[in-house]
Amino acid sequence: MLQTLSNAFKVPDLRKRLLWTILLVAIFRIGSYIPLPGISSEYLKSLSQSGGLLGFYDMISGGAFSRSSILALGVMPYINASIIIQLLTVAIPQLEQLSKEGENGRKKIQEATRYVSLVLSFVLAYGTFATISSSGATAQLQLIQKLVVVFSLVVGTTFCMWLGDQLTVKGIGNGTSMIIFVNIISRVPATIASMMTLKQAGSANIVEIVLFGVFVVLLLAIILYFSLSERRIPVQYAGKFAAGNSNMVKSQSTHIPLSIIGSAVLAIIFSMSVMEFPKTIATLFGNDKEWAKWILTNPTCIFNKKSWMYIALYAVLTIFFNWFYTQITFKPEEMSENLHKSAGFVPGVRPGEETTQFFERVLNRVSFIGGILAAILAITPVLVDNYTAFQNVAFTGTGSLIIINVALDFTRRVESQMVVRHYKGFLK
Repeated sequence: MLQTLSNAFKVPDLRKRLLWTILLVAIFRIGSYIPLPGISSEYLKSLSQSGGLLGFYDMISGGAFSRSSILALGVMPYINASIIIQLLTVAIPQLEQLSKEGENGRKKIQEATRYVSLVLSFVLAYGTFATISSSGATAQLQLIQKLVVVFSLVVGTTFCMWLGDQLTVKGIGNGTSMIIFVNIISRVPATIASMMTLKQAGSANIVEIVLFGVFVVLLLAIILYFSLSERRIPVQYAGKFAAGNSNMVKSQSTHIPLSIIGSAVLAIIFSMSVMEFPKTIATLFGNDKEWAKWILTNPTCIFNKKSWMYIALYAVLTIFFNWFYTQITFKPEEMSENLHKSAGFVPGVRPGEETTQFFERVLNRVSFIGGILAAILAITPVLVDNYTAFQNVAFTGTGSLIIINVALDFTRRVESQMVVRHYKGFLK
């Protein structure tokens, strides 16, 4: 990747795009340190350090959530809106039709996503404010000041969406993914500092720290291996006569690539949301109620991270959501129908129902293997918290997966840009 960046800086147009990427990311990082007016960050900081869903939000925002920054919500409303629209595309025929109308349909869906993200930003902004209010930190604020806090969060989210669009247009890669990537990377120094603090306090020795580092590197290597892995379905296209030409075009052989862990990130997010939602509600609105105490403190509760039932259910939900999202992303019926319309077939499989069943079998196997890896990544931080001395270390398998995927996508985009420009140093 470093060699690719070095070569890219030699191309004027790519150098301009890389500089734009650095500038826009720097603007976001500066904005993440601008605090909300009249709000103390201590309460949100304590909540985010407990891990779970709020801890994940803090990781995605690069610490802006725990700092009570105006960019505390970051791009999360936009990500949630994108997931909602994608799921609704499967359920609503009109949206499904729009998704098949090419560039024009994509623009309309993108516009709908922005509107939904704006609505979600208001909901999340109010929820964040309610979270802060539950600690009594906003008791001294007047009504107009409270409205300013909520609207500041909404404006911050809108700015993040605009910044992501600018990164996509003027920079390299997907702007939203780049923002998340930089936010996660920015937590690395704090993670190292936490490990050094544990060493100084005597909670962990140098051997344990080195072993933990080796474990993280090994986990990153496994993620990288599976991110580059794919199940290739061979496809043969029959020969046909070209329009206005009596010569027959020869048959062609190609393949349909299926990513092993393409749905892993969303599967982990879905399962994490299900497991952490009751605890979040109990923390925010339970106060001294018995049901909230049972969820938060009872060792036999299935939502207690120390319970083996929590780990087992978390893993099962992750596998299920990985299978579910793979099924709605790659529809076997549509794949079979599109292949038939383009005069293609899978060697050794009859067109029609047999091809559909073949795709279903392959997708089930791929999603199951990917689901197992996603489950391992999901429960790894929980196991680290429960059975090691690194409870306060900001390490998640989800974050590692996002880092690897975004880095690979960025590298591919840079290389494709250089190929288009016929960069000799890269081609030789």
